[in-house]
Amino acid sequence: MAETEKITINLSVVDLGKIDVLVEKGFYSSRSDLIRTAIREKLATHDRVLEEVISTHATGLGIFVITRKDLEKLREQGLKKKIFVIGMLIIEKDITPELADATIESVKVYGALRAGEKVQEVLSDRIR
Repeated sequence: MAETEKITINLSVVDLGKIDVLVEKGFYSSRSDLIRTAIREKLATHDRVLEEVISTHATGLGIFVITRKDLEKLREQGLKKKIFVIGMLIIEKDITPELADATIESVKVYGALRAGEKVQEVLSDRIR
């Protein structure tokens, strides 16, 4: 399940033209290919910092799914979870706002959050 997100960027017409030349010359298959490659190369220059954050803080990296069973187990134990994800957090649709409220202390997502509207409402003051 390789999820992607669309983003919008503003470029000068000159930069866009340069990208088009490189695509036409066969260096990249598309504008998107060049932009993805450039972003990955830039992220690689910050690997040490990213690895430190991931290893010390992240609950999940990539696509992280919170299930009803996960939260029911926490509720049985009387615990609340701090969630920190780099990538995508999916809070499954069958999770009630009451269950989320009782078991999720905080949510921080660098990337994308997928959750029902009512769950997001109940957690709105805890989403950073």
